[in-house]
Amino acid sequence: MPAVETMPAVETDAAVVPTAGIVWHEVCHLDDLVPERGAAALVGDEQIALFRLGDREVLAVQQLDPFSGAYVISRGIVGSRAGATTVASPMYKQVFDLRTGRCLDALGQEPHDLRSWTVRLEGTRVTVAVPGPELAPAPVPASRGAR
Repeated sequence: MPAVETMPAVETDAAVVPTAGIVWHEVCHLDDLVPERGAAALVGDEQIALFRLGDREVLAVQQLDPFSGAYVISRGIVGSRAGATTVASPMYKQVFDLRTGRCLDALGQEPHDLRSWTVRLEGTRVTVAVPGPELAPAPVPASRGAR
């Protein structure tokens, strides 16, 4: 995969490794992520924003900005506030904790948190935890109609 410099989406035919109700999706390699910058990735049907912090830490939150409705969080500005590593939305500048997704500054609006994902490194591979099929809601059976 090419290095992510301008924050394009990184789509993968992920290696999927189940672990006790969790499926680990390989998203990219650590070297694909630029430190202190975001990159968008598609995991299943969901867009996530990945942020590489330092040499070996990667955090993931939802790509969808809950205030603007745009998929732009990976283009936000990484910073810190009261000891928390944060990202400021590039749209309306709300600030979110990158570890928890919690909205730290809603700029006068009602706070909306970001969903966050557990990320782990397997060597240089970045993997993201998503619920496995056994944790997904059961499908609703189709009705058979009147007999």
